[in-house]
Amino acid sequence: MGRTRWARFVGVLGMGAVGAGVLLFGMSQGALAASFAVSGTSFKVGASNLKGQGFVQFGGIDASANGQAHVVAVSGFKSATLDKFCQSVFVPAMPIVGDVTMRITAADVGGMSADNLVVGLTDLNGDLVLANPEIGIDASKVTKGPPNLRGLPGSFGLQADSATIANLQQTAWSTTAQTIRFTGMSLTIRQGKQECF
Repeated sequence: MGRTRWARFVGVLGMGAVGAGVLLFGMSQGALAASFAVSGTSFKVGASNLKGQGFVQFGGIDASANGQAHVVAVSGFKSATLDKFCQSVFVPAMPIVGDVTMRITAADVGGMSADNLVVGLTDLNGDLVLANPEIGIDASKVTKGPPNLRGLPGSFGLQADSATIANLQQTAWSTTAQTIRFTGMSLTIRQGKQECF
């Protein structure tokens, strides 16, 4: 009771360090794509429907400021429109106030739209329909997404003329776009855990 098993502790710590080292070495050697520098907090996005034109997806890495690497699926759209858009960021145990959730919501139909949208995500749920998909294409050969958005040679990629996702629920580390537009936007900050899903 109450004793630290130092051999186990060192073993677990060593495995974590090796895993991080492999990821960082892979990035430095070009074996994994480094995509974005991100904060230490992921966020959730929900929508009743996403309609995207020019879709590509492949593996990548988002690296946080403290050096922690997050393996992500890089999803790109030439254009995308989301209905009943909701984005939430949960920040636990803030000094004085405790748990805090920031939420952005937009109008029901077409509330959020974007051009050349790129998302680094770790989880995606919903009902997906792809038009004219190419699955298993070399990630460095994708051409249907945002300009110059490609993965590493020899890695797995997919692309499609369009993608529709109903009942979208995703957890992501990063989002970038040429332009993002919100209609009927509302931003709220509340105490407690009040995420989109």
